[in-house]
Amino acid sequence: MPIIMKTKVLFKKSIFLFILIFCLESYYSLEASPSGKEPIPTKDEVGALKLPEEITPVKAPFRMPQFRKPTFKEFTISISERGAKQGEKVTLIIQAAIDELNGRGGGTVVVPAGVWETGRISLKSNVNLHLEENAELRFSGQIEDYLPVVFTRSAGVEGMSLGGCIYANGQENIAVTGKGKLIGPASGSVKKQAIGYGSIETNVPLEKPASERIFDGKNGSPVFLPNFISPINCKNVYIEGISLEHGAFWNIVPVYCDGVIIRGVTVNSFGVPSGDGIDIESSRNVLIEYCTLTCGDDCYTMKAGRGEDGIMINRPTENVVVRYCLAKQGHGGVTCGSETAGIVRNLYVHDCVFDETDIGIRFKTRRPRGGGGESLYYERIRMNLRKSAFDVDMLGSSMYVGDLASRFPLRKVDKLTPFFKDILARDIIIEQARQFINIIALPESPLTNFIVENAEVTSNALITINDAKGIILRNINIHSADSTIKILDASNITFKGVNFNIPANKLSVKIEGDLTNNIQFRNCAPAKPSDWSTAVYEVKNK
Repeated sequence: MPIIMKTKVLFKKSIFLFILIFCLESYYSLEASPSGKEPIPTKDEVGALKLPEEITPVKAPFRMPQFRKPTFKEFTISISERGAKQGEKVTLIIQAAIDELNGRGGGTVVVPAGVWETGRISLKSNVNLHLEENAELRFSGQIEDYLPVVFTRSAGVEGMSLGGCIYANGQENIAVTGKGKLIGPASGSVKKQAIGYGSIETNVPLEKPASERIFDGKNGSPVFLPNFISPINCKNVYIEGISLEHGAFWNIVPVYCDGVIIRGVTVNSFGVPSGDGIDIESSRNVLIEYCTLTCGDDCYTMKAGRGEDGIMINRPTENVVVRYCLAKQGHGGVTCGSETAGIVRNLYVHDCVFDETDIGIRFKTRRPRGGGGESLYYERIRMNLRKSAFDVDMLGSSMYVGDLASRFPLRKVDKLTPFFKDILARDIIIEQARQFINIIALPESPLTNFIVENAEVTSNALITINDAKGIILRNINIHSADSTIKILDASNITFKGVNFNIPANKLSVKIEGDLTNNIQFRNCAPAKPSDWSTAVYEVKNK
């Protein structure tokens, strides 16, 4: 490429970065500090126990619809009135009531107090499945109670299998509500014959259409584990008030849905492998509020399909607001990934608390996953963590992706190369963390345009930045027993108004990689790393 053309390309990229940061700063124009205009909530001020009656208007840095509670016809059927008895499976009675109300234009199926045993339930348009207080729906652990197979998506891959414990396909205006409880599948063939998820691509014939990828468990063959509540291809989904315990896999998982409200839900899947709390899968216009999640994996998670299958489908997760929510134990408080093929964009998380969670704000993907995440916003978050507050992991583990988990050799950028860019977090309190920021991106796909501002931080370790560009840390107080920042092949990094409360008041920056360049400390304390002659690290003629 001629020198003039290279110069033009670099100029255009610089202008784009300037405009992006200007727009982000314009939107977030408050005089900022963690004790600023709007207080950051405590764990006693968020979560399911604080659920208000009404949905307040949604404000976000992108266009969102205004969400309203659904309405249903006054027809009501209690399953006890239709002969349901405790100690017997009531699947057919519940399904018959749903089908009847759907045929009459809608209404509510009531599950009264008591313990009820069931297999898969399929919701239909204009029907609300309502669990009264002290009602328990206990789901079967036997594959036959989830047959025939239905169209589903599991871990980002389509196929024909068990579907969700509560399932719907192509329906509108559906709901699961009440103060009752759902109990996940008991021990049995469902769990024993689960497909291997770590490398699911090798277990599913991706060359076939989804309708021919049949996993019905016959003769001991594998099945996709059922998500707990999983509508697919639905519009206007409403889930409120219920509790979910011990699901077999992911818990609340809308797939290819438009218009989803999840509020006041409690999930306890602690100890369940891959027991994610809420997973938004290639869905749009979603509100999650006042939920409390204690999970065996990630808590609030944004996903968009996996690898080749997800890229072919190309359905993003977009326009999602998560507010006034509590994450307790779990791998990540709010996570993007690792299935990112259709791209996760326009996510706004605000006024949330992560208490005793492993990682706070998490971004994860892998080289063969494709897609990525962009336009991701986090505001007024309180964290008390076991591991990192901000964690980016784009390499993954060799256990699942083999040599692709190695940073080098450099891979060619193609459709399976994931990315993360345009991320802003502000007004953050980190009460405790193992590390403040840990960024492990890809050398061929660096993390780009990542801003954290207005934070009070207490962490054991400081900051690691591998393969990134356009990082701004601004107006931050850090208390740490560590005094070293580690930077590898990262450029355009600015520390502005950052106060490092560290041993001996001496800051060290360990720099590696030929691409590391333009690192600046402005109005910081200490003013610069102890072994730097100036507050700027810059390699000339790069």
